[in-house]
Amino acid sequence: MSKELIINAMDHETRVAFVGNGNPEELFIERPKESDITGNIYKGRVVRVLPGMEAAFVDIALEQAAFIYVADVVNNYHEFDYFMHVLSDEDKNGRTDLDMENRPPSLDQEYLIEDLLHEGQEIIVQVSKAPIGNKGARITTRVSLPGRFLVLMPATDHIGISRRIEDENERSRLKEMLMDLRPENCGVIARTVSEGVNREKLAKEMDFLVSLWLDIQKKGANAPVPSLLHKELNVTLRAVRDLFTQEVDKLVIDSKSGFEEILKFLDTFMPMLKESVELYEESEPIFDAYNLESEISRAFKKKVWLKSGGYIVIEHTEAMVSVDINTGRYVGRHNLEETILKTNLEAIKEIAYQIRLRDIGGLIVIDFIDMEKKSNRERVFNTLKEALKKDRSKTHVLPMSELGLIEMTRKRTRETLNRMLCEPCFYCEGEGYLKSRRTVCYNIYRDMRRESGEMLAPCITLKANPEIAELLLGEENSLVDSLEAALKKEIIVLPDPHFHLEQYEIFEMHKNCLDSGQ
Repeated sequence: MSKELIINAMDHETRVAFVGNGNPEELFIERPKESDITGNIYKGRVVRVLPGMEAAFVDIALEQAAFIYVADVVNNYHEFDYFMHVLSDEDKNGRTDLDMENRPPSLDQEYLIEDLLHEGQEIIVQVSKAPIGNKGARITTRVSLPGRFLVLMPATDHIGISRRIEDENERSRLKEMLMDLRPENCGVIARTVSEGVNREKLAKEMDFLVSLWLDIQKKGANAPVPSLLHKELNVTLRAVRDLFTQEVDKLVIDSKSGFEEILKFLDTFMPMLKESVELYEESEPIFDAYNLESEISRAFKKKVWLKSGGYIVIEHTEAMVSVDINTGRYVGRHNLEETILKTNLEAIKEIAYQIRLRDIGGLIVIDFIDMEKKSNRERVFNTLKEALKKDRSKTHVLPMSELGLIEMTRKRTRETLNRMLCEPCFYCEGEGYLKSRRTVCYNIYRDMRRESGEMLAPCITLKANPEIAELLLGEENSLVDSLEAALKKEIIVLPDPHFHLEQYEIFEMHKNCLDSGQ
C-alpha cells in the first residue's frame, strides 16, 4: 500500500494529510491563532484546589485555568519534585545523570489532592490534552519529551517498547540498550521507528532529550509564573517526527521554507529519508493535485454513503458520538441476514476510516443493524477490533450488546476536525433543526393574541420572512381572518427578506401612517 505525506503550508494555516492509497487517512491542521498546545510545558501556579473532585486548577497563562487530577501528581510526585531540584554536575560525556543518594522513596499509598497541592504553589506541568469546547486544558506532572526514536519520561521509572514492535528478539535488544543508556531511574519508551536502529543513534537522541530536559529545568528556575518553558514542534515537524518512516514513499510540501526546515530536521535524525522529500512548485493547489479536497469534504457530512448503497450517520452530542448504520438503497441478493451482515461489515471499514480522519475521541456508540445469528455479531465485533488496529490513538472496544450496540472509547487529546473547522449554525444555533414554517405561523397567531390587548391602534402589522408571509397570505390565510375577527383589528403582513425564517416582529401602526408610506 502506497503511503504519502502531503503538506500544504501557508502563513495562516498548515494542513498535513497522511495519505494511504490515494485517500487521506489522517488530517492535521494548525493555525497560528489556534495552535495546538498539547505537549507544551509550563511553569504555573495553583489557583484552586478542589478536594471533592480530587483535582486542582492551575494558571498557565491561558484564557481558562488548566486542571490536574490527583492521579497525575500522585505515584510520581516525589520523583518529580526531586528531578525538578536535585541535579549533579555534567559527566565527561556531556550528559547529566541524577545523584540518587538522597532520592525519596516512591509513593506506596494513596494521597489526597490537598496533601500534594495548595493555592499559590508553583509547579511545572505539561499539557496532556488541549482545551476542548468549554473545558480547560488537562495537565500532568508526568513530563514526557518525544524524539524520533525515543520518548524520555524524567518523572517516572519505566522502560517501554512500542507494542507495534512484535519481534521478541528486537524487543529484548531495545530494552537492554535502554537500560544502559537512560539516566538512572528515568523512564524511556522506544517508539515504533526505533526497530532496527543502532545503539549510536539511540544514544545520540537520548543525550539530546536529556539535555533538552535540563534546559527546561534551568529555564524554569528563573522564569516568571505563569510562563511557557517549552513549546512542542509545529505540525509539520511533528508529522515528520511521528509519521515519516521508511514505509512512507514520499513527503511532498508546497513551501520552500518548510521544505528546508524538514531537510534540516532530517539531517539530525534521519538523513537517509531526505531523498524522499519533494518540493511542490506547480500552480495547481497541492491538495487539489492529489485529489484530497473532495475526500476531506466528506468529513463534514453527517451522512456518509457506502459503495453498496447503504450509509452511516455520524452524530456529535455533548456526551458521546453516535454512529448509526442503515441499508439504504442496498437490497442484497439472497436473504435479509446476509444483506444486513454485508452492510455492517462494509460500514466497519468506513467507520474506522472516518474516526481517524475526523479525529473523533471520547465515547463512541455504534448502532449496528440487528443480526439474529450470534456468530455474525461476533464476526462484526472482531472485524471492528481488527480495523481499529491501524489507529495510532488508543482505543477500547466492548462486545456487542443484545441491542446491537457496540460501545468504544478512543483517546482524545484535541478538538475533532468538525469542531476545529466549523462553528454552530447561526440560524439554528447548533440545534441542527429549524421550526417548520407552519409552526412559525402558529407561534405568530399565539403571540398576536397575547400582545394585542396592549395595542390601541386599529392596525397590527406583522413583519416576517417572505416564506412565512406567503404562507400566512395563502394556505394559512384562515389564521389571519380569525385573528382579525377576534381582535377586531386589521392585520397587515409585510415580508422582509432580511428576516430569519423563525424571526418575526409584531407592532401596532395607525392606518394613516401606512397609507402615507411612513
